[in-house]
Amino acid sequence: MASGYRWLNEPASWKGGDRDLSLKTDGNTDFWRETFYGFVRDSGHAYLRPVSGDFTASATIIGRYEQLYDQAGLMLRLNEREWIKCGIEYTDGLMHFSVVVTRGVSDWSVIPLLDKVPSDPLEVRLTRHGDAVRVQFRFGEERWQMARLCPFSASDAEVGVTACSPERAGFEARFREVRVGPPIARALHDG
Repeated sequence: MASGYRWLNEPASWKGGDRDLSLKTDGNTDFWRETFYGFVRDSGHAYLRPVSGDFTASATIIGRYEQLYDQAGLMLRLNEREWIKCGIEYTDGLMHFSVVVTRGVSDWSVIPLLDKVPSDPLEVRLTRHGDAVRVQFRFGEERWQMARLCPFSASDAEVGVTACSPERAGFEARFREVRVGPPIARALHDG
C-alpha cells in the first residue's frame, strides 16, 4: 500500500497505488445513510489518506458501468456519519454524475450524462475551502462543470477514491492521476 493511504473495506481484488489504482468490487457494497430507503450501509470500498485544511483532490475515472447503482468516484470522509461521495453512478439505464452529501442522513443529487458511454474517462475534482466543498467534473478538455457546493466540516478528514456495487460483485473501476494538493482558486464562475 502506498504511504499515507489506507483501505476502508479493502476489496479482494485490486492493484496499483496512490496515483493509479484498479479494483473489482466485492458484492453488495455501498455507502448510504437512511434517506428514502431506511437503511445504513458503510460497506463500500474507499482508498483514503489524511487531509487537513483547504485542498483539491482529483482523479480520472473509467468504469464498466452495467448494473444498477454501479459507481466510482472520490470520497471525502470525516466519519461514518459525515462524508461526501461524487462521481459516476449507473441508474435508470445510463450514467449520471452523482453527488451524495451525508451529514447524519444522505442527500443525493444526479446529473444525467445522456451522450456519454462507460469508456469515456471522467475527470472529477473536489475542493474544500474552509467549511465548504465544491464538486466539479468534466470529460476530456470540456470546461469544468460545478455539480455541487455544500457545507462540510473544516476538521481533519480523509480523502481518496471509492467504488461500490450495491446490486452485485465484480464492478471494475480504474482511477488514474489521483492527486491531492493545494486548493484551486475560490472563484466559482469563469465570468
